[in-house]
Amino acid sequence: MDYKRELLKGNTECLLLCLINSQSMYGYHLIKELNRRSNGYFHFKEGTLYPALHRLEKEKLIKGNWEKSPAGQERRYYHITGKGRRALFQKLSVWEDFSTAIRAVVQPRTS
Repeated sequence: MDYKRELLKGNTECLLLCLINSQSMYGYHLIKELNRRSNGYFHFKEGTLYPALHRLEKEKLIKGNWEKSPAGQERRYYHITGKGRRALFQKLSVWEDFSTAIRAVVQPRTS
């Protein structure tokens, strides 16, 4: 079983919301930023990214708009919505609880 892939599958939307929450981004920028911030750990492909963005857009957690980039190309920039920000904070809270519980099992405190 590919554990890394399974963990990513369950957290892709949270990662995307985190990035889009910090600034509006277009698809290729999201791929590059995930790779950069994770020191190369995350290698998203378009086949993973765009279906996730479409799900987030359908759920009204993000909104995509066609805009001109500073270089003049039309790109679809994704912006987080109020609903998306609330969902992100909820997902981060669940993640914090989960990782705290995992750490408690994996690295038990000695008494």
